Amino acid sequence: QEHLVESGGGLVRPGGSLRLSCAGSGFTFSNFFMKWFRQAPGKEREWVASISPLNRDTYYTNSVKGRFTISRNNAENTVDLQMNSLKPEDTAVYYCNAQRGSRESYWGQGTQVTVSS
Repeated sequence: QEHLVESGGGLVRPGGSLRLSCAGSGFTFSNFFMKWFRQAPGKEREWVASISPLNRDTYYTNSVKGRFTISRNNAENTVDLQMNSLKPEDTAVYYCNAQRGSRESYWGQGTQVTVSS
């Protein structure tokens, strides 16, 4: 059974940092693109960042470039999202996603990130 579990969310002040982590199991983690998405209240889920299976390429949505860093450890089946210089507009539920091709896609349950003073 494929499984993704996120952790590391919480409440942080503007300008602060958080590190999210996602642990995968039940599938060959190193074969999958790993992604982070987020969904703010009343908005659609949006893609935030991706990392290629062998850790060579990373991609970010424009609003987080220079502030967020995605990384993965295939030996431990984990993918992290380091979030710095957080803004109130970063408040959302953050989801981890594993994607391979067009048919295999797994999601975690999400972790809440709230940026507020």
